[in-house]
Amino acid sequence: MATATPAKAPAASDEKLYRVALREALAEEMERDDSIFLIGEDIGIFGGAYRVTEGLLDRFGPQRVVDAPIAEEAIVGTAIGAAMLGLRPVVELMTINFSLIAYDQIVNNAAKIRYMFGGEVKVPMVIRMPGGAGHQLSAQHSHSFEVLYGLIPGLLVVAPTTPADAKGMLKSAIRADNPVMFLESMSLYNVKGEVPAGDYTTPLGKAALRRTGSDVTIVGVSRMAVLANEAAKQLEEEDIDAEVVDLRSIRPLDEETILNSVRKTNRALYVEESKPFCSVGAMVAAIIQEKAFDHLDGPVKRLSSIDAPAIYSMPLEKLQLPNVDRIYAAALDTLK
Repeated sequence: MATATPAKAPAASDEKLYRVALREALAEEMERDDSIFLIGEDIGIFGGAYRVTEGLLDRFGPQRVVDAPIAEEAIVGTAIGAAMLGLRPVVELMTINFSLIAYDQIVNNAAKIRYMFGGEVKVPMVIRMPGGAGHQLSAQHSHSFEVLYGLIPGLLVVAPTTPADAKGMLKSAIRADNPVMFLESMSLYNVKGEVPAGDYTTPLGKAALRRTGSDVTIVGVSRMAVLANEAAKQLEEEDIDAEVVDLRSIRPLDEETILNSVRKTNRALYVEESKPFCSVGAMVAAIIQEKAFDHLDGPVKRLSSIDAPAIYSMPLEKLQLPNVDRIYAAALDTLK
């Protein structure tokens, strides 16, 4: 896999909200391809729980923007069948927490059918899922399940960080011939950023260098990459030059960009919102230890959410999750 480099955006661009960038991607792809349709709970009349699909029912009609009952297993199963017959469904699950109800359909059907039929049957579908911790949603509604889907062969798992990537990666996901788990952080929907004008795609499977540096590599995905970038600015005040790698894609994983960065800085910190046991961070740490061990000046460090169910109390919730100060302190620790 080619090493990722900071993408050069077209000159013309506009500042847009993350949610608006996603909506534009859906609308443009639906205009381009009549086989694309949306299905999910409250995505039509209500406009989506996070307003991503707002206005699309009026524009494309109820046959292409389908309000489904509260039945995640049926929603995903319907989409799988439609994809097998040549359509390109985009599923919105109201939250990643509810994907557990559809986990059998996702793992045993969406991920396996192309393999089981020798490639003769494709499953081109996208499952969009808002997720992440915080917001006082407590133990059952604060999951970061990237590893739960990353461990399944046959699934692509991506998590865009910026509005530009949200639009470009969603377009790439819709055009892919394999099922894509499209993870969206609830904390990013109101984030604004420059979005290139016109039709463009962002490749799946390539990381982005959000900041170049020489002293320590900080790796994260989605909101954690944003916080890592803020921590890197604080580290700069201590004359520490941190490099920030935003994975963007969990499966496939851009190992080369991670390893090239660590070979340059000789130190690595992985930051994640999920729990530490058997996490994506554990996988990244293993890859670094196995393939860049001779370049390390110290152990790979991991910073995650404290290993307990999500806490409802707002003050305690803030203590449980990674934040800029915790990332800053963990990066300093790698330099000892």
